[in-house]
Amino acid sequence: MAGFETYQEYQRIEDYDEDSPPGEEDLLIHVPEGRGDPWHHIKNLDNFFTRIYHFHQKNGFACMVLSEVFELVQFLFVVTFTTFLFNCVEYDVLFANRVVNHTGQTLGPLDRNKVTLPDAILPSEQCTERIQGNSWIIFLLIMAAIFWVYRLVKVICNVLSYWEIRQFYKKALKIQMDELCNFTWQEVQGRLIHLQREQPMCVQKRELSELDIYHRILRFKNYTVAMINKSLLPVRLRVPFFGDMIFLTQGLKYNFELILFWGPLSLFQNKWSLHPKYKRAANRQELAKQLSRVILLTGLVNLLLCPFVLVWQVLYAFFSYAEVIKREPGSLGARRWSLYGRLYLRHFNELDHELQGRLGRGYKPAAKYMNAFVSPLLAVFAKNVAFFSGSVLAVLIALTVYDEDVLTVQHILTAITVLGVVITITRSFIPDEHMVWCPEQLLQCVLAHIHYMPDHWKGNANKSETRDEMAQLFQYKAVFILEELLSPIITPFILIFPLRSKSLEIIDFFRNFTVDVAGVGDICSFAQMDIRRHGNPQWMSEGQTEASVYQQAENGKTELSLMHFTIKNPHWQPPQESSVFISHLKEKVHQDAQTGPSPQLLLSEAPLCTSLLSNESATGPDNLLASVLAHPVLTASGLPGRNRRFIPPSSAASAAASVLASLSTSQQPHASRSRSHTLLPSRQHHDGTMYCSDHTMGDSMSASDSRMLSQSYSALASEFASAEMSLHAIYMHEVHQQKTQHASGPFQASVPMRDLSTNSAQGPQIQPAQTVTLVPPTSGRLGGWAEEEEEEQGDEEEINTNPVPDQTSRGSS
Repeated sequence: MAGFETYQEYQRIEDYDEDSPPGEEDLLIHVPEGRGDPWHHIKNLDNFFTRIYHFHQKNGFACMVLSEVFELVQFLFVVTFTTFLFNCVEYDVLFANRVVNHTGQTLGPLDRNKVTLPDAILPSEQCTERIQGNSWIIFLLIMAAIFWVYRLVKVICNVLSYWEIRQFYKKALKIQMDELCNFTWQEVQGRLIHLQREQPMCVQKRELSELDIYHRILRFKNYTVAMINKSLLPVRLRVPFFGDMIFLTQGLKYNFELILFWGPLSLFQNKWSLHPKYKRAANRQELAKQLSRVILLTGLVNLLLCPFVLVWQVLYAFFSYAEVIKREPGSLGARRWSLYGRLYLRHFNELDHELQGRLGRGYKPAAKYMNAFVSPLLAVFAKNVAFFSGSVLAVLIALTVYDEDVLTVQHILTAITVLGVVITITRSFIPDEHMVWCPEQLLQCVLAHIHYMPDHWKGNANKSETRDEMAQLFQYKAVFILEELLSPIITPFILIFPLRSKSLEIIDFFRNFTVDVAGVGDICSFAQMDIRRHGNPQWMSEGQTEASVYQQAENGKTELSLMHFTIKNPHWQPPQESSVFISHLKEKVHQDAQTGPSPQLLLSEAPLCTSLLSNESATGPDNLLASVLAHPVLTASGLPGRNRRFIPPSSAASAAASVLASLSTSQQPHASRSRSHTLLPSRQHHDGTMYCSDHTMGDSMSASDSRMLSQSYSALASEFASAEMSLHAIYMHEVHQQKTQHASGPFQASVPMRDLSTNSAQGPQIQPAQTVTLVPPTSGRLGGWAEEEEEEQGDEEEINTNPVPDQTSRGSS
């Protein structure tokens, strides 16, 4: 970042006085008369496209409104129930510390001293007196009421906004609400692009591209991903006795976005334009001081609100996780992708459902890799604690079975519960006796899905340092809860001290890496995925990039993001520089495929590979990826192929290149089709043809059958596109390793894959022709993934939508 000072004029942006993004200012758009819809020349297309996206991902109007209403009810419940517990319950009576004597002729001697629930609840008059006598309770209730009314007004505005989007889907996109779940985001996006040609929503551009829509939805997200990539945001802290630790919570991220993007004192003058003064280098020192004061003010406000936010965090965590911890204590030992991990692993121009699907596929191999690290000392301690706890628990359970009156003994239920929790926790530290130690293979499988991995992890997967760094991306759920609870305390100090010291670097970053795109506005230049400006020579862009070390994206993010966006959006036409890079990559793949194993050999060994890798289910894309990852096992072990001849040794890079080259070859005779569909397996006939005509099949089936076939075909397209990107990620990382290790000696082939957490079933069938056709089993379930409750609240506040709840995302790109 120090080099930014000498790199001050990366992209000079002219000042524009218009409210709309600059572009074709004199362009006249003819609007046909008689149309009463409000979707011509939409002023804030960022909010509009974002609401369209969230409407699709959150399953339509009814689900979104219901979520909004229940969020209001949930807040009201937490406040009222907490007030009731603190002021309206007589705990001395509830805990039997005070004797209650019931009077009545029908009550026996034992029943007169028995405590009932109404005995522990104070009368409403006495409860009201307690609340009125506590000024702190009254103050907190007034603050909660003000916030609830604010949320109520916001919900009403959101509902009106949702209704507008609902009408847009029905009237403009011709998608009915009962059919919304049948459309992927790719299909919705295609209709948006087509609608722009007939009914212009953006008057600055005649044509909208897929990248334009992504830029508007992910404008601020791309900036955040770039700042994490360039290590600009202070999320790495040095903690005494613990060393370097990553700390990034929802609250801290919310403050980052408030300061930089959409707050009243942010760097942007509106949703699509950086303030002109931040585009000039002349007054960068003064702007840095101004930003430093804004950060200080925000930090002090956070410090002032810290007690209230902390109380809410504790209460919300208690009501959310207490029952889950009691029912499943091992859930705290489960892992989740951290917020930092989601930003570090995110491609430029990658939507939420695309990221969630990719990380969801990598969850099992990542969990298996992390669970492979066990402490022998801790395992011995855990076994003995589990033995002692289990012995005592067994006796208590036996006594309870013999005589249920044992349960009336004071604290006996508490002892049984605590012992059960202790046993569950200790068992999580006891390793599986059948587990095979294979960290390099597991980490390679993780890389196939997450696409990013630091260079020094290669060959060091068995070291605790690598495991600790992976834990920063893939953290325990207990660590996540603890960080969120500590966030109100730590966030003010991060803002006041580390972030303020980076004020000048932040000003330089936004000036240097902001470009204007006609019809879109100011975006992060990294989001253009421009190889010439931000490519890295070590990532296959040598000779095609002019970027200095400060302009290069780290970890090959520009190159990998370009490949990911191209694969996910096959109809997108990349610019000239990007097309040259893609062509160069294809040439390199075909060149390396000449020395690699034949795709027929790879896929014919798929049944053996899936068995070797302990797969659990059957999908064509999983078998395809497993064949590539497991092939080095067969070659290194000296196992003979199906033709009884020994297979020459090969690496995962050459295997991936062979399959990618075969896929590229299979597309050439069908150039009229979209590239994503050519990756799909054909429905084979008895004559062995690779593809069948969609028109021929459409003539022989009903409309409902055709719709179901289209949905299944779209799901397969998404799965095979993900597999193709995984192959590119493996290949590009292997080539990158070759370049970085070239000076120190010949490149060492990767360690053979021996134990991967992928899915098992019968492998893909192979055609006798030279071109490979992939046929997934019909029983496999493809597409769809469950989103976690991580979606960032800052973006939702910006577009007047709520934080994303747990849901199922349907769209696939």
